[in-house]
Amino acid sequence: MNHLVIAPIVLPALVAPFIIMVLRYHLDLQRIFSVASSVLVLCLTLALAAQAADGTVQVYELGDWPAPFGIVLVLDRLSAMMIVLTSVLALAVVLYAIGTGWDSRGANFHALFQFQIMGILGAFMTGDAFNLFVFFEVLLIASYGLMIHAGGAKRFQAGVQYVVYNLLGSTLFLFALGTIYAVTGTLNMADLAVRVAEMSAEETALLRVGAVMLLLVFAIKAAVLPLHFWLPASYSHAPLPVAALFAIMTKVGAYSILRVYTLIFGPDVAITEGLVGDWLLPAALLTLAVGAVGVLGSREIGRLVAFGAITSMGTLLISIALFTPAATGAALYYIVHSTLATALMFLIADQVMERQGGAVAAMRLMPQSGLLSVMFFVAAIALAGMPPLSGFIGKLLVMDAARDHDLVWWIWAVILIGSLVTIIGLARAGTLIFWKSHGLPDSDVDPDAVANTEDDDLLDGEATAAPAAAPVLPLVVCFALMTALVMLTVFAGPMTRYADATAAQLFTPTAYIETVLGGASK
Repeated sequence: MNHLVIAPIVLPALVAPFIIMVLRYHLDLQRIFSVASSVLVLCLTLALAAQAADGTVQVYELGDWPAPFGIVLVLDRLSAMMIVLTSVLALAVVLYAIGTGWDSRGANFHALFQFQIMGILGAFMTGDAFNLFVFFEVLLIASYGLMIHAGGAKRFQAGVQYVVYNLLGSTLFLFALGTIYAVTGTLNMADLAVRVAEMSAEETALLRVGAVMLLLVFAIKAAVLPLHFWLPASYSHAPLPVAALFAIMTKVGAYSILRVYTLIFGPDVAITEGLVGDWLLPAALLTLAVGAVGVLGSREIGRLVAFGAITSMGTLLISIALFTPAATGAALYYIVHSTLATALMFLIADQVMERQGGAVAAMRLMPQSGLLSVMFFVAAIALAGMPPLSGFIGKLLVMDAARDHDLVWWIWAVILIGSLVTIIGLARAGTLIFWKSHGLPDSDVDPDAVANTEDDDLLDGEATAAPAAAPVLPLVVCFALMTALVMLTVFAGPMTRYADATAAQLFTPTAYIETVLGGASK
C-alpha cells in the first residue's frame, strides 16, 4: 500500500494533540508547527494529485483489512482535487489568522484548526459511508470551537444554532445509515454500489427511504433552501478568517452528493432515478434566488458575504442537479472557483471590519481604503460571476450544460438574474463603504451605522479602527487568493479538461469499485 495516501490525515491528527499537550502556553511555537503542518499537507496533497491525474485509483486499507470488512481511504481524481483545494485554503487561512492576530484572541485556535483540516480531508478521502459520518462529526466539533473562538454572546448564540442544526443532520445521517445497512448489510461505498445494483425492485422500497434521508443530510451540510437558515448567522458571527475556512465545508455536502449519487445510487439505479434532479434542482434554483436577495438586502458586511456563499452554492447545486457528465464537469470547475472567491471575500470583509466595523454604510475614511477597494472590487466580480474572472467561465459552463434540459429557460433566467442582483448588492456595499466615506470628515460618522456594528459583548476591539501600521501578511494572503483566481481563469482549459475527466470517472465507477473490492465485484 502507498502510505502517502493516509499521510495528509495523520499529520494534522498528530500535530493537533501535540499543540494542546506540549505547546499550549507557547503561541509562537504553535504558529510554527501549525504553518509547518499546513505546508507539509499541501506538499503531500499535491503529490497525491499528481499520482491521481492519470485516472489511477488508489486504496489504503487501514489495519491491512480488505474492503468491505475494513476501513478504506480512496484516492481518485475527485478526492485528489478536493484535498488540494482544502490544503491551499488552509495554508492561506492560517497565515491570515497569524498575520491579523486572530489566533491570539482565544485559546486552542491552532489545535482546533488542525483537527478541522483532518476532518475535511478525511471526509473527502473515505471510502466508507459510516466513516463519512465520523469525519462529519470531527468537522462539527472542531468547527464549533473555531466558531466561538474569542467569545461573545452573539457568537455563542450563533454557534449553538449551528450545532443544533448540524446535530439534527447527524441524527438523520445515522437513521439513513441504519436503514441502508439493514437492507444491504454493508456501508462500504464500493460494496454498496455492487449490492444496490443487484437488488430486485421488491427489496428497494426501504433503500429509497435511506437514499432520500442521505440527500437531506447532504442538503443541510450544503445549505440548500429551506435547510440553509443556519448559515447566514453562523458564518457572519464567526471570526471571518474561520468563515473563510468554512467556505470549503459547504463543499463537503456537495462532494458527498456527487460521490454517493454517482457511485452508489447512480443514474442506472432505477430506485433512485430522478431523485437528485427532481428534488435538488428546484431547491437549488430557490437557494440561488434567496441568496442573491440576501446580498442585496444585507446591512452588515459579514451577512452580505454569507449570502454570497449561499448564492454560489445555489449555482453549484444547479449544475450537480442536472446529473450529467458535462454538468458535473462544470460543477467541479465551479467548486474550485467559488471556494477561493468566497474565502477571499470573507478575508476582505474582515479587513474592512477591523478598520471601521461591520456595517454596510458610509463612515469615516479607512486606512488603506484605496487598496481595499480594489481588492473588494475584484472579489465582488469573482463572487458574482462577472467577466473576466473564473466565475464567469464557471457560470457559462453551467448554463451550457443546461441547454438540453426541459427547464433550461428557468435555469438560465435564475442564474443571470441572480448574478445581476448579486453584483448590484455588492456594488451598493462597495459604494457605501469605500466611495461615500470619502465625502465624510473623520468626525462625521453615521450614528445608525455605528449602532448596526455594535455588539454589546462581541469582542473588545474586534470592530474598531485599525492600528496605525496595518500588518502586511493578511494583505499578501488576499493577493495570493486573487492570483489563484486569475490563474484559474488563465488555465481554464487544462482545469476544465481535468474536471471533465473527473466527471467521466465518476459516471463510470467500474475502476473505483474493482480497485476497492480487489476484483470481488467482477
